[in-house]
Amino acid sequence: MEPRIQYAQTADGVSIAFWTLGEGMPLVHMASTGVSHIQLEWQYPEYRRWYERLAQKRKLVRYDMRGHGLSDRDVADFSLEAHVTDLEAVVDRLGLQRFALLGVFHSGPMAIAYAARCPERVSHLVLWFSYRRSSDFLTPQLETLRSLIDRDWELYTETMAHAMVGWSAGEEARRFAAFMRESVTREVWQAMIAATREFDVAALLPQVTSPTLVLHRRQYPLLDVDVARGLASRIPVAHLAVLEGASIMPWVGDLEAAFTAIDEFLGEGEEAAAGAEPPAAAAVHTILFTDMEGSTTLTQRVGDAKAQEVLRTHNRIVRDALKAHSGSEIKHTGDGIMASFSSATRALECAIAMQRAFAEHNESAEQPIRVRIGLNAGEPVAEEEDLFGTAVQLAARICAHAEPGEILAPIVVRELAAGKGFLLADRGDVALRGFEDPVRLYEVRWREA
Repeated sequence: MEPRIQYAQTADGVSIAFWTLGEGMPLVHMASTGVSHIQLEWQYPEYRRWYERLAQKRKLVRYDMRGHGLSDRDVADFSLEAHVTDLEAVVDRLGLQRFALLGVFHSGPMAIAYAARCPERVSHLVLWFSYRRSSDFLTPQLETLRSLIDRDWELYTETMAHAMVGWSAGEEARRFAAFMRESVTREVWQAMIAATREFDVAALLPQVTSPTLVLHRRQYPLLDVDVARGLASRIPVAHLAVLEGASIMPWVGDLEAAFTAIDEFLGEGEEAAAGAEPPAAAAVHTILFTDMEGSTTLTQRVGDAKAQEVLRTHNRIVRDALKAHSGSEIKHTGDGIMASFSSATRALECAIAMQRAFAEHNESAEQPIRVRIGLNAGEPVAEEEDLFGTAVQLAARICAHAEPGEILAPIVVRELAAGKGFLLADRGDVALRGFEDPVRLYEVRWREA
């Protein structure tokens, strides 16, 4: 059965078509330009399987952007701001106060702009094949493809469909080309492509405080993986997951890898740490991040199944230590775990216990697990069993600065745990990305402790 199509009205009078599916935490699924028709999508088994799977554990919201599908097509404004207005209309129509947001390719900058503007409403941000500015994707190959639009619209959509679905695709690419022509007219496509040339959200990236997952496929020829790396590196709390495959369409290729990455990031199916209580607002927390070294390389070397076994071992060791030291698991970050403690002493004891457990595991393990650990203390903002703000962002940056096998903490953690017998070596002032002032860091000597 198709979801029931409804409409929201934007501030500038555009009707936006949308549907919802499932129950639970809302996930608003945006679409890229040229490939948005919420009624026809449901007739494609690949699309339908993608949406049904995403809606298994959450409330999925999907809408047609202006100029596409069942939304108003007689519009002239396709600016980034106008597209953000579409999103605002849908979430306000549904009364969503807090939700996860999924941006795909051209809708990625729209999602980034909204997350930077309304951090209190975006619990998680997922970016699929996205970019910072138009120069990231305006390659000579793509410019050559776009030159076909005026000359032969059907040939252009056929060629673009193969580029998006996969060059080896046959009937599937032809069906997708027909779908593109049903989704949008040539004139609207041209206007929207012209508008995307003005997209530039690079300056907004440091303002995105929502935990962010950047997803990319390694073999896609028209958008290099370095674009995804550059995007993830400039968002304060971001994780990059590079999947195998050559298609920009999420429902083509290894669906399970994409679903697993999204489900783990959004926290679905994760068991809460035993005895953990939701963190209270305006309280001092010591935040701990773990980050497993070389997870992507490991996957390439041993395969998905073996790599997942290693990740499960990491999760078990971390969660056992959290349970023993009264730590609260906040969320899984893909290659690690974020946790919170009411005591800096317990946080340091837990970090030391984790590194000792990993060292013991590595003595006999076929695949050693080397983990970075970073800590920070402060008063984060607590919302819906998650923590946000500068204290969290700094802890994540400190973790990223650590070497595998290291525990790093700033001076505030050292002072909170003063006199408790920890051995901390002064590493000096360190410049961390996104922070104007250098941060004095200390290495926690867990082998000698």
